[in-house]
Amino acid sequence: MGALEILNDKQTEAAKQIDGPVLILAGAGSGKTRVLTNRTAYMIEEAGISPWNILAITFTNKAADEMRQRIDDLVGFGAESIWVSTFHSMCVRILRRHIDLLGYDTNFSIYDTDDSKAVMKDVLKRLQIDPKQYPEKRFLNRISNCKNELSTPEDEAEEAAGDYADELFAKAYREYQDGLKKNNALDFDDLLMKTVELFKAFPEVLANYQNRFKYIMVDEYQDTNTAQFELIRLLAEANRNICVVGDDDQSIYKFRGANIRNILDFEKVYPDAKVVKLEQNYRSTQTILDAANAVISNNTGRKVKSLWTDRGEGRKIRFINADTAYEEAQDIVESICRAKREGKCTYRDNAVLYRTNAQSRILEEKCIMAGIPYSVVGGVNFYSRREIKDILAYLKTIDNARDDLAVRRIINVPKRGIGATTISKLDEYAQENGLGFYDCCVRAEDILGHGRAAEKIGEFVSLISVLRSKLEFISLEQLVDDILERTDYEEMLNQSDPDDAAERMENIGELINKVVAFEEANDEPTLSQFLEEVALVADIDNVDADTDAVMLMTLHSAKGLEFPNVYLSGMEDGLFPGYMSICSDDPGEIEEERRLCYVGITRAMDNLTISAARSRMIRGETQYNAVSRFVKEIPEDLFEGNLVKKGHTSSPQAAPVSLRTASASPSAHVIPQGGVKKPSVGVKKPFIARAAAFTDLKKGADIAAGSAPDYGPGDRVAHIKFGAGTVKALEKGPRDYQVTVDFDEAGTKKMFAAFAKLQKI
Repeated sequence: MGALEILNDKQTEAAKQIDGPVLILAGAGSGKTRVLTNRTAYMIEEAGISPWNILAITFTNKAADEMRQRIDDLVGFGAESIWVSTFHSMCVRILRRHIDLLGYDTNFSIYDTDDSKAVMKDVLKRLQIDPKQYPEKRFLNRISNCKNELSTPEDEAEEAAGDYADELFAKAYREYQDGLKKNNALDFDDLLMKTVELFKAFPEVLANYQNRFKYIMVDEYQDTNTAQFELIRLLAEANRNICVVGDDDQSIYKFRGANIRNILDFEKVYPDAKVVKLEQNYRSTQTILDAANAVISNNTGRKVKSLWTDRGEGRKIRFINADTAYEEAQDIVESICRAKREGKCTYRDNAVLYRTNAQSRILEEKCIMAGIPYSVVGGVNFYSRREIKDILAYLKTIDNARDDLAVRRIINVPKRGIGATTISKLDEYAQENGLGFYDCCVRAEDILGHGRAAEKIGEFVSLISVLRSKLEFISLEQLVDDILERTDYEEMLNQSDPDDAAERMENIGELINKVVAFEEANDEPTLSQFLEEVALVADIDNVDADTDAVMLMTLHSAKGLEFPNVYLSGMEDGLFPGYMSICSDDPGEIEEERRLCYVGITRAMDNLTISAARSRMIRGETQYNAVSRFVKEIPEDLFEGNLVKKGHTSSPQAAPVSLRTASASPSAHVIPQGGVKKPSVGVKKPFIARAAAFTDLKKGADIAAGSAPDYGPGDRVAHIKFGAGTVKALEKGPRDYQVTVDFDEAGTKKMFAAFAKLQKI
């Protein structure tokens, strides 16, 4: 029993279950990797199974390398014959041998994202499709989703059934696949899809691998998509010795195509499956586990299990109920500083988790002000993000235009038809005559002569001059809005990067929060002062991963990690869970958010702090949000002190509020903004960000909660995320209208009219 001596009873039971289908439900921190590696050793040493007949599949190269190393350490000689692989690398090995049967050469190329974009760009050109209306990235994302679901171009054409947009997509999909094949290339999703196609079209090839892989293990099974499910099902069909390990409560990648039904329905596919639950947790205290169990028990689509530990009860959970997001961040940073000063932790023992990347900005600034080293995991420093650097470059140029780097950064952002040759000529003239780059832009006609290039440069200079002339009359917040409007910056993002545009605009919204906070904190705020303050926190080198630093990361990035001290920040309804999930008529949306909360809680080993803010700025507007429903699902006796957390009852605005737009909550109301603003010049263009940030449609008008919208049943409307659709019903509620829309792409949705910001078309 050497290989199993270090396992607990349930782990041993899972490791010894060799034959037939096995589902190991491995709760967070329950030692699943240890089970998999020791199970492999047991299969070889005790059960006499040849390493040649074992296949172990993981999701990442890092996980595969770790499993390979552990197996080598346990088994030694012969372990090299085991296939330890990711899904995609396994498929590459198979296709290199057999893809000629599908009409490809075995020396096929694997295309990355840029290669795929180039192919799709040619497709759109051939089909005379306007890339501004249908960006190539949008087609590619939909193609990826189709391949994850094993849907071919022919399937999509049949499904289109006369719908113009769907037929157009099916044609583009077909042309794209033809283009790949012509180039003897596969994209990343093809690796899975073509392997499934190969196995189904050539049973003898499938039989060869079924005979080879008589025992199959799959890690992180809750993250598999339909193509991965089918691939494993085919390989295991002959011998049925399939062991999958995963945790349905940690399925948080639906947006990447993961299908939670794969793990939930495993016993339907394999009725004779042996199910073993690993519920003993080796990571966290019982208090933390009780909190996690309480939250996740509210989900209905899950396998029932309850984590426990022999580590003891541990410390109670601390709850920070700050007045503002700034105070929330300050409390978190002070808590870390105090623990470090008292010798209770190192900086790297602490992780601050948040729902969206934009939340990192305040935390970063507070860390810098306190002299705390930090590292933004899975992201970049807030002020290093492309969109933030662009807007700051505009502000620097408006301020004094002496920053040549800033001027050069934005002279063609968005594109103005100013070529590299023109910029090079201006650069050369500047260096030869000791002038600044912007000064040369002002003299463009003298340097370049009359022509199109000088005309385009002149338009840029005119834009900067107009914006600079307004500084005396408008606030800095209005200045940023004016930059966004006059440059059509948002439209540029929607065209060039439609998938990330909403998040990038949300980050700009967070920059506006910084601007508003700066203006409120200074009697006579100036642009120069603002840029000086930002420079103090923006020009910081990235912290090396090996240094002692506080970890800042999104909840998605934190999966698989653990820390002695975890801070879950921004725990407010509307932020986490987000309003899109709250308003969705699909209960699966909230359940996915709740699983994400469960993942966050179970990252903590010893100490868990949950924080929320009574008020938070979203794009320069103060909003009042209730404490997250997930916090309310945790029993109060698990928290320190006498906790009042049933909403921000101490605040007169317990429901979410926006100063310019109403929230998704039917109890939302609008309050006047404090403080005096400089008069606005011109009409402010609505700002598009995520729905959670109370977005407007680009040309839509604000609808106050409770007022009747200008559309009704049968009307065509547009939504910022869901696109075009037809209104099916409009019902008046106690405080707002509820509208039901059958969207062309997203299906039927119910939402509050004030929040939905639907535009009649």
